[in-house]
Amino acid sequence: PRPGSPLVWFHAVSLGEGMAALPVVFHCARLHPGLPILLTTTTLSAFKVIKDLLPDVVIYQFAPLDCPDAIESFIGYWKPSLILLMESELWPNLIMSAAEKGIAVALLNARMSLKSLNRWSVPLGLPLVSLMLSKLSLVIPLSTIQAVRFQLLHTPPNKIHFAGDLKYAVGDVEVREKELNTIKDLQRQFNDRPIWMAASVHRGEEEVILRVHGELIKAYPSLLLILVPRHPQDIKNVSLALKKHKVNFVLRSTMELVSINTRVYVVDTLGELRMLYRVTPIAVVGGSFLPSLSGHNFSEAAAAGCAVLTGPHVGHFYHMLVEMWQINPLAVKQLTGEAELLEVLKELLGDSKALEARQGAAKDAFSIMSHGVVNRVWNLVSSGFLQGLPQYVWRPSLESRRSQEFLRTTCFAVFI
Repeated sequence: PRPGSPLVWFHAVSLGEGMAALPVVFHCARLHPGLPILLTTTTLSAFKVIKDLLPDVVIYQFAPLDCPDAIESFIGYWKPSLILLMESELWPNLIMSAAEKGIAVALLNARMSLKSLNRWSVPLGLPLVSLMLSKLSLVIPLSTIQAVRFQLLHTPPNKIHFAGDLKYAVGDVEVREKELNTIKDLQRQFNDRPIWMAASVHRGEEEVILRVHGELIKAYPSLLLILVPRHPQDIKNVSLALKKHKVNFVLRSTMELVSINTRVYVVDTLGELRMLYRVTPIAVVGGSFLPSLSGHNFSEAAAAGCAVLTGPHVGHFYHMLVEMWQINPLAVKQLTGEAELLEVLKELLGDSKALEARQGAAKDAFSIMSHGVVNRVWNLVSSGFLQGLPQYVWRPSLESRRSQEFLRTTCFAVFI
């Protein structure tokens, strides 16, 4: 960017948070076509997917490590006017360095896990996190529960504002022409067979899914399962499990065509989940069938008009579950475990009216929850910072500088 020109820096840790940031990035680029935008993420999986989705005006980088020299160098080079962090990216050196330089920092889709809340509430942690949170200019929490948690850690109440969950906006991103062609190609290959999909399946869950699929095939011999592991490195375990169950399967990466004998279509590629939801009437969202897991975003499946099912362990996505239930109890079905998964799938595969009712409920609930969320978030951001940055300049006192140095030397160790 030209020296002296404003720049907005978005930062998200991984693929899920990065996808939630994209609608706001696009919105910012549309409203401010001349404004330089920097987006950073941390993980390789996020980089591989997001790099192909961004408009040309967005600069995409990996984020620096949260150590003083790296942060100072990074901020000194880019000189952002505003920093927008996603969800739980609370890094002390970044936040304190930005505050010292008068750069406003906002936390979008803010969340604090119960584990983090308990860790920060101890006598050593509370003063540190309170100081850091006091330097944030805006906190937009996911839910009322999240707002309460931030207030318990002494976030100033006047900095907390509600706008909705940006994860609802993820499913609202337009499908590109290339994806539309892929959808049509897959539909031709699937040839009107009965289909269900298990998405974001974690290690250990594939056994649950395959046992259920084995039972379903007895009633529906031509049934096809689209199996999408959460992590590509789990493909080996999934392949071994399929061979153990003597299941005929095809890997998406090989581009092998699906035949009438194919029982499982394994998606071992990245960034195609949103597209795949559009070729299946039923979506089971994984990461939710083992006690050690905490669910995944099911709004993308709802946006595509799938009948949405999820397991009992949904973590912070519970607030999304409740919000969609409040609109229509049929919008998402939370299952107690493997036995109920089999029972509900049998019902949906055998009863077209029940299937259509759940599909319609999911799509309607998504439409209502997603409406206007990006506008509301951006209005909070732009009204406070893009037109009035000087009023947020913070000049540290001697006491603040001492506290900051203590935070920088101590806070990182507490995070680790």
